[in-house]
Amino acid sequence: MPNHKAAIKTHAQSLRRREHNRQLKSRMRHALTAARNAIDAGDTAKAREVVRTTVSLIDNLAGKSVIHQNAASRHKSRLSKRLTNAAASAA
Repeated sequence: MPNHKAAIKTHAQSLRRREHNRQLKSRMRHALTAARNAIDAGDTAKAREVVRTTVSLIDNLAGKSVIHQNAASRHKSRLSKRLTNAAASAA
């Protein structure tokens, strides 16, 4: 445990940030699941809208350094690839 007053404050801040980041990552995982489910359901228009909001959320988290930019790019790429393949097979 920290011994100095400033170290105690810094530790408390890091715990708050950690919890906030965990909530944001959980929100991202739920959004990714919803996007995958929308794509698999076959409704291309709805899937595009859900993927658009999910990509926006991912970009937001990468901008805040909650997730790494490469991880964000990987998630977005896999989602768009899945959507493209689903749209091609539906057509």
